[in-house]
Amino acid sequence: MELAPDNYDKVLRLLEKGVQIPNPLSLHMGDEVDVERISGEGVRIYPGCRIYGRDTVIAAGAQLGREGPTTVEDCQIGPRVELKAGYFKKSVFLEKANMGSGAHVREGCILEEEANGAHCVGLKQTILFPFVTLGSLINFCDCLMAGGTSRKDHSEVGSSYIHFNFTPSGDKTTPSLIGDVPRGVMLNQPAIFLGGQGGMVGPLRLEYGNVAAAGAVLRKDCLERNRLIITKTYRAGIFPFMSDLYSGLPRIVENNILYLANLAALKQWYIHVRRPFFHAQELGDLICAGAIDTLDLAKKERIKRVRIMTDKIHASLKHHGDHAGAKEGKEELCNALEDLSGLFSDNVVEKSGLKTRDEFLEAIEKYGPAGKGTYLDTVQGLPRDASEKGTEWLQEIVDAVCLKASALIPSLNLFRNLRREVK
Repeated sequence: MELAPDNYDKVLRLLEKGVQIPNPLSLHMGDEVDVERISGEGVRIYPGCRIYGRDTVIAAGAQLGREGPTTVEDCQIGPRVELKAGYFKKSVFLEKANMGSGAHVREGCILEEEANGAHCVGLKQTILFPFVTLGSLINFCDCLMAGGTSRKDHSEVGSSYIHFNFTPSGDKTTPSLIGDVPRGVMLNQPAIFLGGQGGMVGPLRLEYGNVAAAGAVLRKDCLERNRLIITKTYRAGIFPFMSDLYSGLPRIVENNILYLANLAALKQWYIHVRRPFFHAQELGDLICAGAIDTLDLAKKERIKRVRIMTDKIHASLKHHGDHAGAKEGKEELCNALEDLSGLFSDNVVEKSGLKTRDEFLEAIEKYGPAGKGTYLDTVQGLPRDASEKGTEWLQEIVDAVCLKASALIPSLNLFRNLRREVK
């Protein structure tokens, strides 16, 4: 009778490296898993865990399965991360991030340092900046959330919250920016609070310092700071509905472009600012590569969703005729899709803000060279003028992409608040 599980030789190699596995017979590992990508220092894998994927990385001090069975598939898990129970696929977890039992984290997620969720949290294509906290029983897909300065001052999502990311027309062109990248990466912005038993209808933008009351369902952007948002329900009734009209198309397109531009800025931040800090960690280069690949996947996902929407718009123009509305803008969007997608390529993005970027990188090297301190301490230790220079660089990337996109579809009259000239 064979008692040893499949690939028990891999389990033995982990034990030899010093990985703590209280019940080795309960651990299942895929043939493709590379044990050299699993640290032997302080890693603890509790009974009932499964580890799959050739791209899986587990750094020092990580703990898997403390609260129940845990499956990890092609994830990059940073130092001292705790994945307590659940399913985790093609996502990245940076130092001291943690998720409670019943978690369901699917592809395209990045949880940065000390970001965390309680039990029964569902995520997909979600990016949480450091310290962001999610309560229990939450579905929070297709979002980027920033804000807060520490574990005692963090953006938070209350329990039983939903980000509504699927429209009546069957679209997922619904990514929401809660905070932003250019200011959020500096870890000096006011926290954002989304009250429990509430929701958000994407795509939506929310400014720093705002508080959504418990039970509120947000349907409109709130771009002012320090507001208490209390919503009211729609009046009851049964009304005519025509699918695929896209009457609010300018706002949908603008928020999607802005989300993509923020992803582009965040990738540049990882390449030019974060990468040296990863290099100083064991397995850090692999985790950094995983994060950058995840940002590329996020970009592809968002462009894919816009493409699906434009296919429906094209069909709608034929089907609804004069009832479709905003015909010129819709046609421009459909015709400009390939050029629009090209704006987010690395070759285009990297040309924006070069002078400002180099000035900021000089400040980083002066005040906190990589390897001389942690990423969080370095960023939060920057003088105000240096932080502002970093924000200026990333904002130049966002603005340049948005203005070029607006020029491709002028009839939608996008980004009227931006005054920089198209470069």
